[in-house]
Amino acid sequence: MTPEEEIIALRKQVAELTEMVAYLTKKIYGQKSEQIDPNQLSLLEGNDGVFITPEQPGQQSDADQVPAKKKRKKTRQETLSRDLPVRETVIDLPTQQCAYGHELTPVGKKFVREEVHFIPAKLYREHIYTQTYKCSECELEAGSAHLVQAQTPVALIPHSLASASLVAEIIHKKFLLATPLYRQLADWQRLGIALSEATISNWIIKTSQLVEPIYNLLQQRLSNQRYLQGDETPMQVLREPGKTAAAKSYMWVARTVKQSPQQIIFYAYGSTRSGTFAQKLYRNFTGILQCDGYTGYNLLENSVTRIGCWAHVRRKFYDATQANGKPISSVPLALIDEMFALERQWQHFSPRVRRRRRRSKVRKLLKRFWQWIDSADVLPKSRLGKAVTYAIDQRSTLERLVNVGIMDWSNNAAERNMKSLVIGRKNWLFSTSQAGARSTAIWLTLVESAKANGLDPRGYITYLLKTMPQHPSFTDLAQLEGYLPWNYSGARHQDRNKASNE
Repeated sequence: MTPEEEIIALRKQVAELTEMVAYLTKKIYGQKSEQIDPNQLSLLEGNDGVFITPEQPGQQSDADQVPAKKKRKKTRQETLSRDLPVRETVIDLPTQQCAYGHELTPVGKKFVREEVHFIPAKLYREHIYTQTYKCSECELEAGSAHLVQAQTPVALIPHSLASASLVAEIIHKKFLLATPLYRQLADWQRLGIALSEATISNWIIKTSQLVEPIYNLLQQRLSNQRYLQGDETPMQVLREPGKTAAAKSYMWVARTVKQSPQQIIFYAYGSTRSGTFAQKLYRNFTGILQCDGYTGYNLLENSVTRIGCWAHVRRKFYDATQANGKPISSVPLALIDEMFALERQWQHFSPRVRRRRRRSKVRKLLKRFWQWIDSADVLPKSRLGKAVTYAIDQRSTLERLVNVGIMDWSNNAAERNMKSLVIGRKNWLFSTSQAGARSTAIWLTLVESAKANGLDPRGYITYLLKTMPQHPSFTDLAQLEGYLPWNYSGARHQDRNKASNE
């Protein structure tokens, strides 16, 4: 290498390292929003705008929400649920006489204000007996006592204090409110029951095994879909055979598209992120899968058609613009934002109309985007170079979106479902065993699927835990179908639960 070539190589290395330091400094100390100037889209007409608001930590790309619009303030009627019971309080006079001692006659009442009250939770002990009867006539005929008893309902967990409502509340706190089990103990003790973390953990694991047939049926129904979205994220399992406590395990999520009438959000725990687990998860699926550029999905190519995510592409170009604290090149980012702006306008259109609009309008933007990519002269190891490389590697999967109108322009729906785990993971930190990790996958599947189908997750879980123990085996698949979220009559069962608790 000549001295001149060595100087050029060193300058490139200095530029890459300087960019890396600036990027990491901003990631640690800077704001984390990916929002940009609403006028940024005018860059397509020649205005080289500058980004003004940098991405929220731990969030997926907000590309399908940019530029931000001011939200309309909710009215009083929109704030309160119509299902809230109403109790009237009439403030009366201390005496029904006027200042001269005459009797007052009521003529009406005047509305003053409205308040919402909270009734604290309470525990109560239920002693369950079976009524015993005897038949005197049979006793006279047989010469021995003839006793008849009512059939005892099967306990949720044998020899345990656990009830359906108690376990459902524990699950609600952990998987919806992200409250770790050890932080729940003090609340339960104040309410009147001293539990241990081991006891609650066992309840969650045993009840997850009880509802596992529904979990398996949801996976079967998911595999029959034509279109799916998928993602994966690390998690820690302390006691995993053949691995250290600090080693990474993974939680995978696969979900139906938002336009599917029956929403399924399926979580699967895996000890590895390898493509072999992806093959296992999608083994009976032969449709179209939207996911990021992770190479583990490459093993699905023989049976699955992959579609890319433009939010992942956008995120990398946004990072590139912020690497040195100043815009490097915002042309590709502005083109992507214009695509998302159009997609927001079409989000409620039918798949056929969206496909037609994409072919007529988005395809022109794609052509300009790839022209810029093909002519870009960037350092391969720079943030911009990595963004360009990622886009080139995903080009075929990204272009397929034009012809698949039922798919969103990004995989953010799956990432939002994964965020439910990520928020909880910050508080739970880890799962102790593989059984605990699998129970997390089962309960997250039921909770998130209930939410996606417009159900109250706690009411749905309470219903499952009350009714499923009475059916130890499901020989008829149609019987199990009745427990799926879209077959659950939430309002009726929730009314029954309220009546039983009052």
